[in-house]
Amino acid sequence: MPIAAIEALVLLLTHSPSSTISETLDLLATHTAHLKKSISNPIGLSAGTDLFQRYLITTLQRPGQLGPAGDFNAIRAHLLSNGRLFIQRAKESRHKIAAFGRDFVRDGSTILTNGGSRVVSALLQKAADEKSGPSAVRFRIIYVFPFVNGDGENSPIEPEGIETVRALRARGVPVATIPESAVAYSLGKADMVIVGAEGVVENGGIVSRMGTYQIGLLAKAMGKPFYVVAESHKFVRLYPLGQYDLPIDQRVIDFKTEEDIATETVQPVNESGGNPRSSVELNLVPEERKSADRSSLNGDSGENARAVRHDVVDFTPPHLISALITESGVLTPSAVSEELIKIWF
Repeated sequence: MPIAAIEALVLLLTHSPSSTISETLDLLATHTAHLKKSISNPIGLSAGTDLFQRYLITTLQRPGQLGPAGDFNAIRAHLLSNGRLFIQRAKESRHKIAAFGRDFVRDGSTILTNGGSRVVSALLQKAADEKSGPSAVRFRIIYVFPFVNGDGENSPIEPEGIETVRALRARGVPVATIPESAVAYSLGKADMVIVGAEGVVENGGIVSRMGTYQIGLLAKAMGKPFYVVAESHKFVRLYPLGQYDLPIDQRVIDFKTEEDIATETVQPVNESGGNPRSSVELNLVPEERKSADRSSLNGDSGENARAVRHDVVDFTPPHLISALITESGVLTPSAVSEELIKIWF
């Protein structure tokens, strides 16, 4: 998502009618704010767009024709060129991380992972592609899917990571899929945990898909290394102290009574002038109503419940993380703040 947002901003600059540096920066700020408001969780997007804006401002501070005193057409052309270069480097970072992280995958090891991180997928596929020579490894994957029954492969809605599972199996890597409830049971068979992140915060912790925090806690308790792979454009200027310090609104804990659920189930009149659900649900016998309620304990439909679950994130504190693998190398969590200073200042 950060790269897609940056590409959108570069496209905006290409077609914008702005004729001054001030107008250009205001245009970027306005549309960046619009992008952030358009999604429920803008943490990962903010990391990329804020860094991109900082990158352009640094470019404008250079002397000569690239500075505010120069010709704006030359400045504009240079901004666009640097913007495309930024995107290219961001995309290439996955391959660099895969090269660094591939050495963490040892022959005969079993790795537990979750989510749909592209950089995790690139790392594991990089290791799987090396089938001969001294660097060849054989390994297995335990993939955690966020479905109650753990049957993500046969679900009508494909979960994050299913494409990675198929790609690894096509390369001859044995992959087991498990539900989140089986993580503690399965960690005894794993040698390490490798996860991705939506954002790496200032204290070295990460913001990632819901369930990553509990995997980190269990890995720490069982003495398993917990590695995070993330690109530097996901380093975000946040300093959360716990789960509830994230600057997003998540309905993870939503207390309801039976009366609340009944009120939401039987809506008076919807915006279209009718209520397609109530006319059917009001005629259900008690047993059928109970079955409908069991399929949606929080009052949401199954598809909506999965969508909400897909969007929510949690915060994994730095003391649970063994190392972060980035395109700049392998970092300890305590080194993240220093890396942020290098990136931003």
